[in-house]
Amino acid sequence: MFGINYIKFDSMTYVVKFKNGKIDTEGRGLSFFYFAPTTSISAIPMGSNNLPFIFNETTKDYQTVSIQGQIAYKISNPKQLAELLDFTVDDRGIYKKDDSEKLNQRIINESQTATSYFIHGLGLKEAIRSAKAIETKISEGLAASQAVSNLGIEILSVNILAIRATPEMERALETETREKLQQEADQAIYERRNFAVEQEQKIKESELNTEIAVEEKKKQISEKKMEGLVQQAESERKLREMKVQADISVENQRKALIEQKTSNDRKEAETQGYQIETMLKPYKDIDWRTLQALNNNGDAKFNIALAFRQLAENAGKIGTLNISPDLLDTLLKDKK
Repeated sequence: MFGINYIKFDSMTYVVKFKNGKIDTEGRGLSFFYFAPTTSISAIPMGSNNLPFIFNETTKDYQTVSIQGQIAYKISNPKQLAELLDFTVDDRGIYKKDDSEKLNQRIINESQTATSYFIHGLGLKEAIRSAKAIETKISEGLAASQAVSNLGIEILSVNILAIRATPEMERALETETREKLQQEADQAIYERRNFAVEQEQKIKESELNTEIAVEEKKKQISEKKMEGLVQQAESERKLREMKVQADISVENQRKALIEQKTSNDRKEAETQGYQIETMLKPYKDIDWRTLQALNNNGDAKFNIALAFRQLAENAGKIGTLNISPDLLDTLLKDKK
């Protein structure tokens, strides 16, 4: 009404109120009445912004890579930024011109400038694997950039999300990588088989060494056993010799004893024979009849036997001899 308006801003917006070409009021989150014909208002957002970017660069081997990332920044000096870019708003708080796009483009240009020289010195494969190095280069380039410093902004972080080659080169790299991986797989299979063969050979060598050691141990045991048998046989031989010597000694002793006994028996027999001969010598020339008479044997049968003997001796002189049955019967009964 009559050109007097009311406007209000939030706490994240820095407001600069110009009246008649001079700064009348400035600060964050202001609200005020103003006279529209003589007042101009700039509203600079203070919050942090995420600026996505993507640009192409050429590597040392003349291959194009696409670098995609994001830069986080905030406006640290809004008054300085307001002097370089137009953030004027109308009575409804809408920007008359969108200079935020210019701000973003300037940041992207400085980022690309900081990256370009570094990428030109790398090959394609190195560039694809240099995300962290590119982040560092962009951060250092923006921090050292006079243009960024003049804008009154602060870089919070730089993130590289992807570095990609052209589709044709990606397929070529995939093929090359696939072939290389296949070769590595084949090499791994070969090494695994070779390792298995080596292990099997080691196992066989170990088994062979074990068998040799077992055979050697058996040989040693056999030799020791043979030595034991030889020693045992020698001991048995010595025992047999000792036994034979003992038997010979016993037999010699027995022989000497028998010879001594025989000699003693012979001497005793000779002595007894001499005694008997000496004792019987007086009777040698005596007639047996005389001896029988001297014996004075009173047995009737004995005397009848002597009588019959005398009859037998003089049988040629006897003509007839009569023997009674009673006598024979008596002799036979007595004999029974």
